[in-house]
Amino acid sequence: MLMKRGQRGLIRSTAMGMALTATVALPAFAFEEAPMLAEKVAANELPAVDDRLPSTPMVMETLDSIGEYGGTLRRAILGGGDQHNILRQIGTELLVRWSHDWSEVKPNIAESWTVSDDATTYTFKLREGMRWSDGEPFTADDIMFWYEVFMDDKLTPSKHPNYVDAGGPVQVSKIDATTVEFKFSQPNGLFIQNMAYGFGYYPVVYPKHYLSQFHEKYNSDIQALIDAEPAAADWVQLFNLKAGPMHTPLFWQNADRPTLHPWKTKNAYGSSDRVVAERNPYFWKVDEAGNQLPYVDQITWDQVEDPETILLKAFNGEIDYMARHIGRPSNLAALTDNKERGKYDFFGVGDIPSNQSILMFNLNNPDPIKNKIVNMVDFRKAVSHAVDRQEIVDLVYLGAGKPGQTAPHERSPVYNEKWVTQFTEFDPDAANALLDGIGLDQKDGDGYRLGPDGNRFTLVFLVADVFGFQYPDVMELVAEYAKDVGLDFQVRASDRSRLQEIASAGDHDAYIWNCGGGLADAYTNPDCYLPRGQAVFWAPKWAAWGVDNSKGIEPPESIKELFEAYRGVTTSGDTAVQEAALKDLIEKATSQLLTVGLVQSDGAYGVVRNNVRNYVDPMPIAGQLWTPAPYTSQVYFEGGANLP
Repeated sequence: MLMKRGQRGLIRSTAMGMALTATVALPAFAFEEAPMLAEKVAANELPAVDDRLPSTPMVMETLDSIGEYGGTLRRAILGGGDQHNILRQIGTELLVRWSHDWSEVKPNIAESWTVSDDATTYTFKLREGMRWSDGEPFTADDIMFWYEVFMDDKLTPSKHPNYVDAGGPVQVSKIDATTVEFKFSQPNGLFIQNMAYGFGYYPVVYPKHYLSQFHEKYNSDIQALIDAEPAAADWVQLFNLKAGPMHTPLFWQNADRPTLHPWKTKNAYGSSDRVVAERNPYFWKVDEAGNQLPYVDQITWDQVEDPETILLKAFNGEIDYMARHIGRPSNLAALTDNKERGKYDFFGVGDIPSNQSILMFNLNNPDPIKNKIVNMVDFRKAVSHAVDRQEIVDLVYLGAGKPGQTAPHERSPVYNEKWVTQFTEFDPDAANALLDGIGLDQKDGDGYRLGPDGNRFTLVFLVADVFGFQYPDVMELVAEYAKDVGLDFQVRASDRSRLQEIASAGDHDAYIWNCGGGLADAYTNPDCYLPRGQAVFWAPKWAAWGVDNSKGIEPPESIKELFEAYRGVTTSGDTAVQEAALKDLIEKATSQLLTVGLVQSDGAYGVVRNNVRNYVDPMPIAGQLWTPAPYTSQVYFEGGANLP
C-alpha cells in the first residue's frame, strides 16, 4: 500500500533527535466526531467536541485516505502475560513518536520540544487543554507526579535507564502548567529517540487526580483503601497494584485508570474471556480533515488458549487486523488457502531483531560451577558450533530467515558481516574439541559430559511459545545437537509471565528469546550487546550494577568496557561520534559471544480483513518500537462496519 506523507502541523527532527523544534499553525477546519459521541453530546452526556480537544490537537498525517467512523476491530489474546498484545495496539502514546516509516521523531503528546546545545536539557511543551479519558485536565502536574513516584525508592526501586545517567536520575522540573524540563548531568544525545520508543511511556501514564488517592502523602484515609484490597498489606503494595507499569499485566487489570490512549479498556485483562476497549471521547488527535480520532468504535481481544485457536479464528473471518501469534512461517500456507473464506489479505511486518532465536545463558548463574563454565567464551563457542542453524531454518521456519549470530541485520546502517557469521559453522568436531579444552572432557555412562564436581553438567532452558517464533520446536532441535556433543540441555516449558518472573530473579540456567538492536534501534536498544535494561535476563546482576554500582554484581573488566563504550554513544550529540562508538561497542560485544544467536529474520506478516484501511504496510517493529500504535487510531473499515 502506498502511503501519503503529509507534514501539516508536524515537526521534523534530525536522525538523532537534536533539532530545535517549532510549531506550525493548525489548518482551519471545523472539528467532527463519531456519531456515537455526537449522540452523547446531544443528550448532554458529553461536552462538545471543540471543548474536549486541546487548543492544538495533534493533526495526524494521512496514511492512505480520510477514514469513516464505526465498527469493532477484533483480535485475540492469550492468557499469562500477553499484555503487549493490548499495549502495542493501543498503548504507545508518548511525548514524541517515530514516523510511520521509522525515519524521524515527531511531536505527539508534546506539541514541541527544545534541546540545549550540550544535549543535557530537554524542554517539552505540552498541549494546552488536553484531557485524560475521564475529562480531567492533563498538565505538567501529572508528569511531576510520575517523577515523584519515580524518585521514591519504595515505589520505584529499579529505575529505567532512559531516565538515569552516570550522575544519577534525571532532574525533572515544572516550568509552567504546560512545560516540563528534563535535565541530565551529562550529554544524553539519544534521549529524544529513547522517548519515542516504548519505555518513553512512563511520564505520561500517571494521572495525579486518580492515582494520588493510593498514595499516603495525598490521602489521609488511605488505610480504608488498604483494608478493602486483599492483595495489599500496605500503601506501597496498594499503589503498585493500582499504578502498575504499562508493560506489565497490572496496568491492563485496572480498568478504572484514566488514559491518554485512543481507546480505554472497559474491563480488566484476565477478568473475562474478552477484553473490550472503547473509544476515548477526549482523545486529542484529529485527521487532516478535522475528524476526531479514532475512527473505530472499539477493539476487542477474545482470550484463547493457544496460537492455533487464533489461527482458526482468522480462517473464520474473526480477526480483523493482527500479526501477533499469527505471522509465523508455518502458518503461511494454511492462511493463504483460507484467504477467500476469511475475507482477508496479508500485510508486511518489518520485524527485524538482532536475532529472533537466541540462546541466552545466565552469566550470573547462582550455581558457582555452572556460572564458571557458561562464562567461558569457549563454552559458548562450542555450543554455537554444535548447532545446525540451517536445519533449524529449513525445518522450523520453512526456509524463512538465515543462520546468524546476535548482531545488526544487513539492512542496518551499522551492519558488519563478520559479526553475523562468526562461529556459525556447523562443526561438531570443533565443538567437542572446545569442550574438551575447557575441562569438560569426562563423560558418564550415557555419554554426557561431567562437570568439575564429577556430576553430569546439565543446563535447564526455560521456553515459552511466543511471538510465533516456535521456540519449543527450536529448543527440541538444540537439545539434540547438544546431546551429540555430550551436553545435557533440559527444556522446561513455561508461559511468558512465569519465564520472566524466574529469569528476572536470576534463578535460571538459560532461556531462548530474541533481542532488538537489529536495525536503527541498536543505538537505543543495545540490550544484547551489553547488560543494560530491565529485561536483560542473560546477565541480570550485571545489568543492575550498570544502573546503580551499589547493586547487583560487579562485572569483569571485559563487561565494564562495554558500559564505557556505550557511554560514547549516549553522551554525544554528534551522529558520527555516536556511530563510531556504537560500532566499537558491538565489536567488543560480539567478540565475546555474550549470547548465541541462531536465526536472523527477514520480517514477518499479518492478516487484515479486506475492508480495513489506513494501516501501515510494512509495519516496522523491533525491540522497543511498540507498533502499530500510535497509528492504530487511523485504521478504519471501508463502509464503517466489519465485513460479515
